[in-house]
Amino acid sequence: MGSLIIRCAEECSVPAGGSLSVDRVLFSDSVERLIHDNPRIEIVREEVRSLGSIPLPAIIATGPLTSPGMLTELEGIAGSGSLYMYDAVAPIISADTIDFSKVYEASRYGKGTPDYLNCPMDKTQYDKFYDALIAAERAPLSKGEDMKLYEACMPIEEMADRGRDTIRFGPLKPVGLEDPRTGSEPYAVVQLRREDLPGSSYNIVGFQTRLKWPEQKRVFSMIPGLENAEFVRYGVVHRNTYLHSPGLLGPDMMFLSREGLFAAGQLTGSEGYVESTATGALAGINAARLALGHDTLVFPETTCIGALAAYVTHGKGDVFDPMGICFGLLPTPKGRMRSKKMKRQMQIDAAREDFEAFIKEAGDLFAG
Repeated sequence: MGSLIIRCAEECSVPAGGSLSVDRVLFSDSVERLIHDNPRIEIVREEVRSLGSIPLPAIIATGPLTSPGMLTELEGIAGSGSLYMYDAVAPIISADTIDFSKVYEASRYGKGTPDYLNCPMDKTQYDKFYDALIAAERAPLSKGEDMKLYEACMPIEEMADRGRDTIRFGPLKPVGLEDPRTGSEPYAVVQLRREDLPGSSYNIVGFQTRLKWPEQKRVFSMIPGLENAEFVRYGVVHRNTYLHSPGLLGPDMMFLSREGLFAAGQLTGSEGYVESTATGALAGINAARLALGHDTLVFPETTCIGALAAYVTHGKGDVFDPMGICFGLLPTPKGRMRSKKMKRQMQIDAAREDFEAFIKEAGDLFAG
């Protein structure tokens, strides 16, 4: 769909196997520069405290860290209020403090280029690390709040609480990561992913955490190769705000009770960078169409963007958790299928066919 965000992400990507990861600084600068240099865009750097003063159509894309003032405004529209969860981010370490004699380069099952650094553990090393991890002191939450966690960003220590082998079958899974120096798989593996294009820093993959900073230094330095690691950024936990979108937003991302007002990004309950980009593109296209006097667009539910919009806006009951795109959101193909692989291929084929047909029928997405 010609997304500026996706284009910038691809231009600022860093090696990460089959994942799309970006140099965050280059990516941010690239997006800001393109917006700043567009003569049709006026940038006003002020906090919006009242929705009543905003000319419509407009888009709210405040993200999960919505300010208290805007949150109050949104709660006035939502009626039932907004929800929250706790999210965590992983630490970043300086590349020149990694002991490369103890790590090896590899991607799981040898797929693609060996873009990850792998820190192997034997059973004794793993057991000592695990015991230290679950005993480490954790940062407190805001007073009076429960720890609502999103499974996809579960802090490593919270995951470890579920059992001694839980993280060994999760972020530290060694399957498909044979150590070329020994010819066998380690007992456990901690992976490091390049954080920036020059490779000056690395992210500890899957190590989102709310351990106190001195504890992160102590415990994570037990990982082979990271004994002398310097932390560029420690892991942190933060409160994410998102709307109870079912009954609040339509599948075109417009508020049902406020024509011309749209929501976009993680605020809608979409989880993931590409998903946030997709809801932003959908809200942007529809806001432009509305301004030009045309009907808004709703993508077929057989497409990824349509399925995500349907989930976000058509949930049932009181339970609503943020969701990223997955095969489970796409309609099940009719007829008998010999395997899951065949089923998924049929879903992919239907998504592509219906997406292309929809785009063709819509013509100019902005002018209608």
